[in-house]
Amino acid sequence: MSLPKTQKAAVKVGEGEKSRTEIRELPVPDPAPDQILVKINYSGLCASDKALLLDEWITTGLVQQPCTQGIAGHEGAGTVVAVGSNVQDLWQVGDRAGIKWIASVCRKCEFCTNGKDECHCPKQLNSGFSIAGTFQEYALTDAHYATRLPEGVSDQEAGPLLCGGVTAYAGCKRSGVRPGQWLVVPGAGGGLGHLAVQYAKAMGMRVIAIDGGDAKRDLCLSLGAEKFIDFTTCKDIPAEVMSITKYGAHGVLVISASRQGYEQAPHLLRPQDTMVCIGLPKDETIIAGARPIMMVLRKLNVVGSVTGTLKDVEECLDFTARGLVKPILTHGGLEDINRFLDDMNAGRLVGRAVIKVGA
Repeated sequence: MSLPKTQKAAVKVGEGEKSRTEIRELPVPDPAPDQILVKINYSGLCASDKALLLDEWITTGLVQQPCTQGIAGHEGAGTVVAVGSNVQDLWQVGDRAGIKWIASVCRKCEFCTNGKDECHCPKQLNSGFSIAGTFQEYALTDAHYATRLPEGVSDQEAGPLLCGGVTAYAGCKRSGVRPGQWLVVPGAGGGLGHLAVQYAKAMGMRVIAIDGGDAKRDLCLSLGAEKFIDFTTCKDIPAEVMSITKYGAHGVLVISASRQGYEQAPHLLRPQDTMVCIGLPKDETIIAGARPIMMVLRKLNVVGSVTGTLKDVEECLDFTARGLVKPILTHGGLEDINRFLDDMNAGRLVGRAVIKVGA
């Protein structure tokens, strides 16, 4: 296949909250022996992309590394256009492939070989953080860890599911909530929350959605939430959850990256059940959990959940292939990334942003 020599990419310029992306012309890379080159058709825009582009995590040391060339993005879906010499038995030109936050793992360490969670591989590479991401027309990725996209899932749907979808799905699994039990989702009407509501419903959970306003109420109920609590009008959310569930919820997905969300979550749980930490606040003084006396007497669990394994991604895509989960998308191009970053900061973004990258 004849490929162009150059491509368009959205490149980070500046520092801090004034950072922006500029469209630049860069060389199209060649795949190494264990890599594939993917023509990116669509890429999701994640809150983690915003954090990296605006240096929101700089005090933690999590900043875009120079080898990314300033190219963020980790929810890329497209077509394989070149295959490295060692992996031609795995991929063919024309196959559909997805590139995720975790772009590569070593496949040798304890976490890669225990059959449970390669997400903790210490040698992992991350799209848009330690290698160039998917806000470019052609992106390289590890052929052994790329995701094969199934029939029934379009590229524009697959992109946001490769991080947002699997994060919501893995969080539902991590909660330990069983079919017929109650799961509370604060921020349920947002980009990640609206996916969590759908996965939880499809997994048989009874969902209590928390968000603000009639539009969010209508959305959450239409997606399968059984109950909706409006935080703008409800004076005592824990009491309302107890009224619905009698003893408290069996799980809470803390998607909202707010102090209130994290402080409130333990008070929504019944004894021995679990809050799942997903949202990443910019404010480093926000702590997950509660006073030790409450944690001890109620035997509460606090767990974290970050993205998902290769298997989790396959499972989460299958829900969409079967028509059970449908991401709500706001469309744009590479030139719209800056506007979407502003919209995310202002809470104006509807659903998940998806960027049309390729022509």
